[in-house]
Amino acid sequence: MKKTDLAKSDAKKIMNQMSARNASFGGAAAAPVDKREQRERDRALGLVPFAVKLNGELVAQLQALAMERGVDMNQLVDELVRKGLEG
Repeated sequence: MKKTDLAKSDAKKIMNQMSARNASFGGAAAAPVDKREQRERDRALGLVPFAVKLNGELVAQLQALAMERGVDMNQLVDELVRKGLEG
């Protein structure tokens, strides 16, 4: 076996090992969500898609607040809109 063939073989082994590690990393959390199933779940919960355009600074504040509270952006916006409509 040539030196270059040996190097290629070693590189393939390393790549296979890395891909096997990455495939197991994250487990079920990395499983793709079927969009149709997600829409059905949202519909069952009474959720409706509602797109708006907001200022970039406001979005950054919302994202920071969501991360600070440890909640989903949808939950945060729902809470804030409900509070705004109440008062």
